[in-house]
Amino acid sequence: MNILGMNTGSMGGAMGGMSDQVIATDFLFATKSDIKMLARAINESATPEVRQTLTQYLNDSIDKHEAITNYMVRNGYYYPNDLSKQLGLDINAAQTATNLTDQQQSQQQQQ
Repeated sequence: MNILGMNTGSMGGAMGGMSDQVIATDFLFATKSDIKMLARAINESATPEVRQTLTQYLNDSIDKHEAITNYMVRNGYYYPNDLSKQLGLDINAAQTATNLTDQQQSQQQQQ
């Protein structure tokens, strides 16, 4: 199961794993952005009711961030406490993205 609760077993191989990693990373970055925007909105809100509602959204986003982070750590997609491992993972992901781009360009040139 991936972070969205979908069974990706049929995707197979490294590509299925990379897809889960990409989805989880994108979800994590979006949640971080939500947290920043909600904190700013709370600071700018004019009424206690709006502030209370936004604070609940902020708390929900923080909980979501924790859940995504735990999922990523558990699946080896994120190493927040080991810079060496995280750097290796990031370099591998960048190389995979470069290889995919090269393959797509090669296929387009052949057509």
